[in-house]
Amino acid sequence: MLNLQQKQTLQQRLSPQQIQYIKLLQLPTLALEQRIKTELEINPLLEEGEDDPDELTDTTTDETASDEESTEEPGDTEEQEYQWEELLDNAEDLYGYKARVDHSADEDRRELPMPAMESVLEKLRNQLAFLNLAEEEQLIADQIIGSIDEDGYLRRPPESIIDDIAFNQGVLLAEEDVERVLKRIQLLDPIGIASRDLQECLLVQLESLEEETLGREAAILMLQRAYKEFTMKHYEAIMRRLRIDSEELKEAFDLVRRLDPKPGEGAFSAAQNYITPDFSVQNEEEEFLISLNSGNAPQLRVSKSYRQMLERIVADKRSGKGTYDSETRHFLKTKFESARWFINSINQRRQTMMKVMQAIVHRQEEFFKLGEGHLKPMILKDIAEMIRMDISTISRVVNGKYVQSDFGVYELKYFFSEGLSTESGEEVSNKEVKAIIDGIIAEEDKYKPLSDQRIATVLSGRGFQIARRTVTKYREQLGIPVARLRKEIVLS
Repeated sequence: MLNLQQKQTLQQRLSPQQIQYIKLLQLPTLALEQRIKTELEINPLLEEGEDDPDELTDTTTDETASDEESTEEPGDTEEQEYQWEELLDNAEDLYGYKARVDHSADEDRRELPMPAMESVLEKLRNQLAFLNLAEEEQLIADQIIGSIDEDGYLRRPPESIIDDIAFNQGVLLAEEDVERVLKRIQLLDPIGIASRDLQECLLVQLESLEEETLGREAAILMLQRAYKEFTMKHYEAIMRRLRIDSEELKEAFDLVRRLDPKPGEGAFSAAQNYITPDFSVQNEEEEFLISLNSGNAPQLRVSKSYRQMLERIVADKRSGKGTYDSETRHFLKTKFESARWFINSINQRRQTMMKVMQAIVHRQEEFFKLGEGHLKPMILKDIAEMIRMDISTISRVVNGKYVQSDFGVYELKYFFSEGLSTESGEEVSNKEVKAIIDGIIAEEDKYKPLSDQRIATVLSGRGFQIARRTVTKYREQLGIPVARLRKEIVLS
């Protein structure tokens, strides 16, 4: 049996302009620059440059012309429905319709040419020339180097490298061939590159040291025979297995600590990654100067030549002439609206970002005056209520954006944290509590490190009532290991 039901639902749908604004809002400065360049390439009605007031023409002439004065091409329904005069009238001063751009004080610095740099991969390939590799060995070396991860490790098994060479070069190799070449690559600079795991990485570096290096022999034996105990810092078990005393063990640990666990990490790109602040906040005479950095983003306007074409279409409509065909008119209309939406979206983005930053500065006034240690608890909802915007909008502004302050560069996310109450009833940021925990651990007895429960007790003595599990969570967020792994070796 079929039942027919009729339901009425209310759905909110975003317009294309709203979608474009949302996408632009979440872009950081450098990404916005690239987005503007792309739009300039695809929309001929957009162009760079500032306005020349002398070249602007009056667009309001004969605005009151009657409909009887205009004639339409027969059958051109779209043209009949589209009001060209309204198109021009809605673009306040079309030629001068532009996106406003702020430039940061350090823009001149950003325009300086960056020095040429050599990436780790390029450095490794240049070193291969000194190994005198055979043709097949060169194929293996190229495949290994091309497979190294960004942290400097090789996580592809030899079989995969063999299969790739066989498929691409038609050369059949054995696993020992790959191992032989790999061992030679691992001794290139940085030593330990292309290791399969941390154990191999540390052993390669140890074995490359001079034999008389203090602690070398014990460190190698420790990593070979007691690696699990080494990772768990079970000192007594290591000394028993290797038959060494506490002084020899300390020499071995001190040596391992000086090794590089991730050789080449962060240097696989020849270009340096700089943080480009999206905002600048300066405290001058008890007043905050807040600016939005639009970097090298150009000023935008609608092209004057295309504006004149649009004006000609309006004049043709009134006089009954047809200088441009319907396809040209449709192209101009579409591209003009696209240009207008894009410029509007950039201006709207600018206004929204400034509102959010002003609200953050107002809420965190003490921080921007006095610096670290004066951060107040603040969540996205607080800012959303202050400026009467949706939390999702605040989130898009905050995500991936940075501010240059008198105390350094901070990600906007840094200013948002949950609050904790002290015994006196004062609200403090959990970031402050994390900093206190970090300080407590830094000052602890390294031979008797504090447990999380003991840290919670210390915090309680300072007026912070925090549960042990909360201390554990904050310690893990700080990247600090448990007490057992922080314990130093006690010399007997």
